Amino acid sequence: MSLTDAVTHLTPELWARANRALVRKALAEFSHERLLAPEELGDGRYAVRSDDGTVEYRFAAARHALDHWAVDAASITRHKDGAEQPLDALDFHIELKDTLGLSAEVLPVYLEEISSTLAGSAFKYTKEQVPASVLAKSSFQDVETGMTEGHPCFVANNGRLGFGVHEYLAYAPEAANPVHLVWAAAHKDVSTFTAGAGLDHDSFLRAELGDAAVEGFAAKLRALGLDPAAYHFFPVHPWQWWNKTTVTFAAEIANRRLVLLGEGEDAYLPQQSIRTFFNTTTPTKHYVKTAISVLNMGFMRGLSAAYMEATPAINDWLHQLIEGDEVLRSVGFSIIRERAAIGYHHRQYERATDRYSPYRKMLAALWRESPVGSLREGERLATMASLLHVDADGRSFVGALIEESGLTPAEWLRPYLKAYLLPLLHCFYAYDLAYMPHGENTILVIKDGVVQRAIFKDIAEEIVVMDPEAVLPPAVERIRADIPEDMKLLSIFTDVFDCFFRFLGSILVSDGICDEETFWRAVADCAHDYQASVPALAERFERYDLFAPEFQLSCLNRLQLRNNKQMVDLADPSAALQLVGTLQNPVAPYARR
Repeated sequence: MSLTDAVTHLTPELWARANRALVRKALAEFSHERLLAPEELGDGRYAVRSDDGTVEYRFAAARHALDHWAVDAASITRHKDGAEQPLDALDFHIELKDTLGLSAEVLPVYLEEISSTLAGSAFKYTKEQVPASVLAKSSFQDVETGMTEGHPCFVANNGRLGFGVHEYLAYAPEAANPVHLVWAAAHKDVSTFTAGAGLDHDSFLRAELGDAAVEGFAAKLRALGLDPAAYHFFPVHPWQWWNKTTVTFAAEIANRRLVLLGEGEDAYLPQQSIRTFFNTTTPTKHYVKTAISVLNMGFMRGLSAAYMEATPAINDWLHQLIEGDEVLRSVGFSIIRERAAIGYHHRQYERATDRYSPYRKMLAALWRESPVGSLREGERLATMASLLHVDADGRSFVGALIEESGLTPAEWLRPYLKAYLLPLLHCFYAYDLAYMPHGENTILVIKDGVVQRAIFKDIAEEIVVMDPEAVLPPAVERIRADIPEDMKLLSIFTDVFDCFFRFLGSILVSDGICDEETFWRAVADCAHDYQASVPALAERFERYDLFAPEFQLSCLNRLQLRNNKQMVDLADPSAALQLVGTLQNPVAPYARR
């Protein structure tokens, strides 16, 4: 790639388009989180002023359920000293830095994340603009790489600080370039491999790599006078190898505790989460999730070697729970298990740091099952994030699915909610178990445009058991968290209602597919039908009232604006929450008391 080719997406036209889209999102989400208090101008128009009052943003917006601001991007104008100015997302955050609570320390790094997010949008605009009607019928990975928007709530959702533009083009999911993982051998004295029931390192890696590759790696070790039996085979993200491992772990390489074996033969595609890879050579093989010391959306995207040890056991425990539950089985709910994990323990960095340090998260990986082998005749897969995708002409992915199905919107919503929402409700009410069920962590199985069932992923790092009395195996104890009683149901209200359904409902309205009442009544009906099917949990339904008039507003951008390097302590997730007032519960009007 030439120097010029690497920046062809950075043009005045594409940059202006990206800035308008991001300022629209900032106005919408910061207003939702009550960081901004837009002044009503009448006729659905609003104004927001800068900290010093010299700059004014004017825009039109529709207000939807959950205080959602559907801002019309084309309507946004910026004014200073009586003259209209171009929209600039960097200027926007500087002009409102005090209002947004951006400290002097966080501001420049956040601006860099905004700049990177803009550059990513500009690149996406250079790709063929696939109509939603075509993308909705595309393959699993074409849908994955065809997304144009990241996390719906976060404004700076594509930071990826650490990637140069050449690395962005090599490793970003939207670039859709095949990646070959780097393989190393890690001495067993400093590495830990754990696997699910019935699996061991040697047979598992032979199944993943093939006998020829394993024998070739072993021969490389023997040629150096090393015993292959003393090593674990270890996949490393190419970026991590070049930028971190060869420098930060130089002593380990020099002393042959870590030995480069070479590139793997299989081609992978990076997923929306950037550090997870789907095997395109053999799609039924495992995903590989790797550590990558890139700052993205509030976290350094490393993987903890210590956390990896319990990962397969946690997945086996949850898999058994699901298999043994009649309600979950009845809706076809499943997880793709993280079957094996490996972590490297750099003794000196571990002596020098606490457990939260990014230096302890630089070299680890896990293998997750592929959902491809579970498909039946006529079924296809799509990330649930795709339901929030809107194409360049403003047409929605979800609208295309509904059209394909031939169902009314209310009829289409019923099986979708049964597949996605019902398992979340049942796990919460029956087991005090919560997931991180955002769009990127949920895979939908679709047939003829209709959702058949849901598959959840990213289990060991994300699930939480909130019952202090629950009996858990010792290896699984890590997932227990002490959550205050009044905050437990936020796992549904925030993660599902506010961070996903708020957007889905608004898209259905904006695309003219159905009204808000149809959407939220469908959500309420799903919950009622579920509750009626398990009368034994009636006391739990009363204690944690899904139809309460209101719930606390938990703000995600406020977390990132406050600390964009470590938003939340995963060991105590509720402690960091930014709660600001309440939201009217959109299913409350449909409660059957």
